[in-house]
Amino acid sequence: MTARLSPTLLRFGLALAALGLAFLGALLVLAGPAAGWALIALGLPLAGVLALAGDALGPRFGEVLSLRLTDLLGRTRPWTALLALYVALKIPVPLWPDGFPVLGLASTAALFLAALAFVWERAGWVRATLLMAVSFSVGLGVEVLGSRTGFPFGAYSYATAPAPTLLGVPLMVPLGWFALTLTATCLSGGRPWLAGLLMMLWDVGLEPLMTAQRYWLWSDPLGLWAGAPLQNFLGWWAVGSGLAWVFTGLAPRLFGLRTLEWSWALPWWARSFPESREPRLSLLPGAPRRDPDFRVAYPIETFFLPGGLVLVGRYAEAAVTLAAMTLGLALARRVTRHDR
Repeated sequence: MTARLSPTLLRFGLALAALGLAFLGALLVLAGPAAGWALIALGLPLAGVLALAGDALGPRFGEVLSLRLTDLLGRTRPWTALLALYVALKIPVPLWPDGFPVLGLASTAALFLAALAFVWERAGWVRATLLMAVSFSVGLGVEVLGSRTGFPFGAYSYATAPAPTLLGVPLMVPLGWFALTLTATCLSGGRPWLAGLLMMLWDVGLEPLMTAQRYWLWSDPLGLWAGAPLQNFLGWWAVGSGLAWVFTGLAPRLFGLRTLEWSWALPWWARSFPESREPRLSLLPGAPRRDPDFRVAYPIETFFLPGGLVLVGRYAEAAVTLAAMTLGLALARRVTRHDR
């Protein structure tokens, strides 16, 4: 009996191949040949088309593509549109290396706003504000503390970081803490220990990429990976797990948890604000009542983060990052397989 790929896996594989074509074009552009632009112009739209209807190649392809595109527009919500903007802002990075500070901040801001819109839609504006404020404050606080004292991540400095900065920390860093924590907590099904681990694996790729861009520089004598010591990754796990614990306490239903299980973690003033179980915002009327989860940001980064490392010549780091984040995805799928 011949095994057949599922329609979803087939679409994903074909779209990934088309993105690979665009990525090859970017490499050619960096090397000089102008033909790379043609591959980019072909690969990017082709990836979108194949992601929608790659499993329907044949006489009905146009019809299926049209139906699914209409359905996609009906499902599109503010946070998914912002997430798409986040992806779009990553595409020009290899073609404009000097613009990394601008594009990096813009894409991180788009991801931050997507995360904020997602929580607002699912749990209301009060909890969205709470989660954002907590993660931004904690993220900024640990970065200020860490860069000045070496705790909890090790000895590093933001002296070469591009503007804008806040208290000496690049603005994109505390913005990123909110989006990363939300993504990992969604993917972990509300398990703080797993969310922290997923964030730690994400940082495996962030360290070589961001040090290559001189956002921060390590001076720790016990440097283990891209200058970062083991302490850095333990610190990421600890801070990420702690933030995820707070997230699940303030908005348990957002992560599929029953409120009563976490009532001890909810301040009395937070319990009085009801959570929404269904999306309430839509770009088009008549949209379906259910939406994808914000966890989709993790596999997106599993593709783009190693790709970014390849473009800066960090091939070994790219391979390790891909393996680490893929392992995180597999572990999360295994642990959450029985979740409703």
